[in-house]
Amino acid sequence: MDSVNKTVEPEAEGETLLQGLPASPGICIGKAYLVHQGGVTVVKKYFIHESKLEAEKNRFKTAVKKSSDELRQIIRDTPEEFQEHADILKTHVMLLNDKMLYNKSIDTIESDRVNAEWALRKVVSHLKPVFMNMSDGYFRDRWYDIANVSDRIMRNLSGEAPVDIRNIDKRVILVAQDLSPAETSQIHLERVKGFVTDLGGIASHTGIIARSLQIPAVLGLETATRRIKNDDLLIVDGFKGQVLINPTEENLIRYEEQRGRFEIRIARMSRGAQAPAETLDGMKIRVMGNIELPEEVVSVRDHGGDGIGLYRTEFQYMSGNRFPTEFELYDKYRDVVEVMAPKPVVIRTLDINGDKAVSYTLQSEEANPAMGLRAIRYCLKKPEIFKTQLRAILRAAVHGNVRLLIPMISSYEEVLATKQIFRETADALESDGIPCNRNIDIGIMVEVPSTVILADIIAREVDFFSIGTNDLIQYSMAIDRQNRQVAHLFDPLHPAILRMVKRVSDVAKETGIGLAMCGEMAGQPINIPILLGLGIEEMSMNPRSIPLIKQSIRALSVQETRDFIGEALAQSTAADVRRVLEAAYGCKLSDNCYTE
Repeated sequence: MDSVNKTVEPEAEGETLLQGLPASPGICIGKAYLVHQGGVTVVKKYFIHESKLEAEKNRFKTAVKKSSDELRQIIRDTPEEFQEHADILKTHVMLLNDKMLYNKSIDTIESDRVNAEWALRKVVSHLKPVFMNMSDGYFRDRWYDIANVSDRIMRNLSGEAPVDIRNIDKRVILVAQDLSPAETSQIHLERVKGFVTDLGGIASHTGIIARSLQIPAVLGLETATRRIKNDDLLIVDGFKGQVLINPTEENLIRYEEQRGRFEIRIARMSRGAQAPAETLDGMKIRVMGNIELPEEVVSVRDHGGDGIGLYRTEFQYMSGNRFPTEFELYDKYRDVVEVMAPKPVVIRTLDINGDKAVSYTLQSEEANPAMGLRAIRYCLKKPEIFKTQLRAILRAAVHGNVRLLIPMISSYEEVLATKQIFRETADALESDGIPCNRNIDIGIMVEVPSTVILADIIAREVDFFSIGTNDLIQYSMAIDRQNRQVAHLFDPLHPAILRMVKRVSDVAKETGIGLAMCGEMAGQPINIPILLGLGIEEMSMNPRSIPLIKQSIRALSVQETRDFIGEALAQSTAADVRRVLEAAYGCKLSDNCYTE
């Protein structure tokens, strides 16, 4: 759950605590270096005579072309350690020509007869609420990509120089309103200890890069650039999402000690990251990684992941101005599958529309998109779009170990309809003589209460269940986890949720199908005794959490967790579950935590 942005009253004179979002774990202490991005904050509106509209549109196109050239040059100049993130910058190049940004800006110049700067600002202002109102944090944070790209165009329209942080010549903590992936890729690790920003979210590309580089980052602070001055001493706590400005001597000592313990633990966990996650009584648990972007597969591999437990495939659909082609999808899927082979890659099929609507689908707005035409519902209504993705997945399956995962299943009929389209797609590929592998496992996401209730019936038709706790909690408890008024009720240890997981686990065991968990619940060490006790033997999470969870598993006995689970399931409230869990396992798992 995202932290609430706020400024906490100073703990001592001269010290100020800012609360933001914990984008990348770790602790760093150092002097602040403000990146004065400025940007074109004042945009004047003026009208263009009809005879000069074409010239104004060409001025906009020239600024876009220059922006594209700049990004391509940055990609070429990107240091070796950042090359795996080049696709992020390539998506920004694609966004420059995206229909919702590029075409609408040109159309606005034409229809409103206004200057390019005003047209761009108007288009972007209309796009912001579309993205910010999305319930999925990852796709909500795609707004920052739009903002980064539009800022670059605006600077080129106005003639202002872009931000350049390559020439920093001392060890600092960057403080900025925002850092685009292009700017982040210019960071020299020997000079930048960490960074904090006013904007951005945990799932933004800036956050993804920070985690991959393993440098502490706190985003979404809102007031950091106003409250922090150059050379202020900062403590950045990437675990709690906190920044201390001019800390007391006592806090400096405390955080130095925490930083030292964290580095020792990271070194210890890193040494064992590639070893299996085997419990004290000899059971091996598969610990896998969740990814959104193909380049994140490297992070899963480097952190000892036993495969990709959830490959969200929506980004290729969200980042362009048209549906991707079969070859474009196949090319990305194949890269991931080949890098991970022979380890499994679980590819989740398309989950767009609803809160992940793309601009070019021309769908009517829905009052409640999270419960509307989304995921498998959308795919079954648009079989040609679905078949294009399935063809790409079946072709990529030739190159490694692929499993197919279907999201948002809520009925038995949807499973049957999905399998029918799968068979038709495989038959067509074989008829065309195109290499494919139709003998792959097909599983469903368990994230809707009706699926839990029908688990015994649905199990007849699938090879595995993957429990998506994020949506399962949201739908079961009637909680919008993005609504700060009720988000505190979102608790994976609620007894109702534990009983649902047990129901699904029991069915999987009785029918002999596979069982995994890919929700955020699996990435928290204190939850692991519960999950092992409930029979979860495959877990998937953020790649950075993999070594930590592996070490937690090695500290536990499965038999002991199974003996304990009855007590946990007998509790009446989440607080009671947490109390008995802490009493039984808190001390055992605390040594595996990042901080004490």
